[in-house]
Amino acid sequence: MAADYELTMNDYLSILKRRWVQILAVFMMLMLGAVLAAIFLPTVYQSTGTILIESPRVTNDMVQASVTTAAAERIEVIKQRVMTRENILHIVQKHNLYPEEFKKGIITPVVEAMRQRITVELLSTDYRDSKSRDKATIAFKVGFEYSEAELTYKVTNEIVTLFLDENIKSRTDRATETTTFLTEELNSLKADLEKSENKVAAYKQEHSNSLPEHMQMHMDMLQRTDSEIKELDRDYKSTQEELRYLDVELATARASVKNSDAATVSELDAAKAELERSLILYKETHPTIRALKRKIETLQKAADTGVETKPTKIDVASDLVIAKIQTQIEAAKVRLNSIADQKRSSLAQMNQLQSQVKQSPQVERGLFTLMRDYENAKLKYEEVKSKQINAKIAENLEQENKAERFTVIEPPLFPEKPIRPDRKKIFALGLFASLAAALGLAALLEMLDKRVRGVETLTSILNMRPLAIVPYITTQAETRRKKRLIWYAVGSFVVFSLIVIHTLIQPLNRLI
Repeated sequence: MAADYELTMNDYLSILKRRWVQILAVFMMLMLGAVLAAIFLPTVYQSTGTILIESPRVTNDMVQASVTTAAAERIEVIKQRVMTRENILHIVQKHNLYPEEFKKGIITPVVEAMRQRITVELLSTDYRDSKSRDKATIAFKVGFEYSEAELTYKVTNEIVTLFLDENIKSRTDRATETTTFLTEELNSLKADLEKSENKVAAYKQEHSNSLPEHMQMHMDMLQRTDSEIKELDRDYKSTQEELRYLDVELATARASVKNSDAATVSELDAAKAELERSLILYKETHPTIRALKRKIETLQKAADTGVETKPTKIDVASDLVIAKIQTQIEAAKVRLNSIADQKRSSLAQMNQLQSQVKQSPQVERGLFTLMRDYENAKLKYEEVKSKQINAKIAENLEQENKAERFTVIEPPLFPEKPIRPDRKKIFALGLFASLAAALGLAALLEMLDKRVRGVETLTSILNMRPLAIVPYITTQAETRRKKRLIWYAVGSFVVFSLIVIHTLIQPLNRLI
């Protein structure tokens, strides 16, 4: 054909008349392939169940849950545990899935195929999780695909059950492990706390006299002891003075006896002298002083009335006075020794108290270190004790299924029709692809054919019209061949139509 010749509708019709056999053959072959693909592609059914993630019945403000990971993460962990090789092989053997492959011992491809056919789809909300800032997962779908509807339904139910059981098991195990760990940690901290208590008790017992809480008591005792020592010093000095005075009295009395053996003194004068000596030793309220005053008053009254007192021999009186002075000297010495013993005892007590007061800061420093360790151990023990109590409560919640749980809100349904393949879509695509391929083949054949066909084509090449046109003369053999081809085409179309109706619309037995 001429390159610059534009084909008309008559040319297209003539091409269809010439190439209808090739077009029909290509169309039928490709269309048959599409129909066979639609018919023989394996049917795949799908069953899906929806599981809701319910919030715990007891809020986290009251009891802290033992499982605090995000729902999406926990679902992924549960998925990995459910889809283990052991679980998948158990499901395959129980429901006799992939029997041919399983008989041949092809285990690993079967496990991988099962994993690919199990689907888990998370359902999230627009609400953002405060911790991860991701969308909160409120539910998820668990599905399974297989070539038989009943097995698909059964396997999906079992997988959903595995998800529910694995969630309960994992949460319970996590809570139990947490409680066990905290209990062991609590026992260890309790032993440490008891060790700290024993150290503090032993330290207090070892330094019982230098403890900080006894500091004020020791200071008070130290002041009292110091006052007692000062009082003893005063008593000691007073007793020494009394002893010196008595020594003088004793010497005077003995000298009087030597110098005046015959001298006599009146009883009144002797009583006055005795009173003067006694006032040095005793106070005005002392019984001895009162008795001497009464005696002097009696003697004075007798002297005023003219009754003469009997003179006392100086030697007798002197002996009595000397004996009395000696007795007082002995009593003063005894008292002086007693005061000295009391002072030594008080000084020893003061030294002991001073030593304890000096040791008190060091003891307080050591006790502070031990008490700090004790308080830290006690704080850790109480903290772990509180966590252990919360963990035990959380474990009870998990065991009673009152914590966060999975609930089936939409159980798997029996699949009524397959999800793959879409036979109508395959047929439609095959129809358009076959028609396009057939027409494309016809166009290609025409482009490769260099023969001149038609009056218009010849006129465009020669720039003149032909004088006469000899029509194509068809032989009887060609006519019979065309009729056979037409019958073959009609028969193929009828068979093809019946196959399409049986496959895509309604089985022929039901239609009939």
